[in-house]
Amino acid sequence: MSDDDTPRNEMPANEMPANEPPVSGEPAVGEKQELTGRQRLAAGLWPPRVSRAQLIVAVLLFVLGLGLAIQVRSTSDNSALRGARQEDLVRILDELDDRTQRLEDEKTRLGTQRSELETSSDQAEEARKQTQEKERQLGILAGTVAAEGPGITLTISDGAGAVESDMLLDAIQELRAAGAEAIQVNEVRVVADSYFSGGDGSIEIDGTKVTAPYVFKVIGKPEDLEPALNIPGGVVQTLEKEQATASVARSQKIVVDALRPAKRPDYAQSSSQ
Repeated sequence: MSDDDTPRNEMPANEMPANEPPVSGEPAVGEKQELTGRQRLAAGLWPPRVSRAQLIVAVLLFVLGLGLAIQVRSTSDNSALRGARQEDLVRILDELDDRTQRLEDEKTRLGTQRSELETSSDQAEEARKQTQEKERQLGILAGTVAAEGPGITLTISDGAGAVESDMLLDAIQELRAAGAEAIQVNEVRVVADSYFSGGDGSIEIDGTKVTAPYVFKVIGKPEDLEPALNIPGGVVQTLEKEQATASVARSQKIVVDALRPAKRPDYAQSSSQ
């Protein structure tokens, strides 16, 4: 049969009409192919979608893990006790216990020495303070240091020149009996061995001439000193009979600053060993 005799309603085997349905199992042209579960999983994992924060956290975790691994390996490699025998470990522990005990004993000994030094230092400091206080008190009594405190000021005016040295000495005795601790007459410090001499307006205290008005600066309790001078027949009334006047003034701060040179005894020595 010739080519011209081929029936016109027949088509070649490799051609198919466009309107005929597709073969079963093959997607039609223009239709979206449905993905399987494995294909969807692969599509979700690749390409990876990583945010900046996730990337930073991943880098930090990697660095941290690397550092821990290096540290653990270094510790394991450098350990002096790795692979030691049990006898060696027991001996090392015994040595450590002995060293700890020695250190504890040394600590106790040093603590005891510190306590002794502190006690000794405190005692020495207290003794020094007591010595200084005693020296100050003796200096006040001896007239070698200045003093201040509450007291009175006794002023004796003698226009007629009738005041005698014994009258001033009586005033000193009354003040001492009333509790006077430091006394100064004009510019002369009066102490235990002071003496008065002269009269008729020419009076000397310890060889130093003093003139009226006679000003007594006295440190002591004002409530005891003033009444001692004003008792009936006392110093004030005796001076008034001699045409002299005496006035007493209390004060919370009397300064006795006249000083006497310290004298070194020629013969007396301390009997304390």
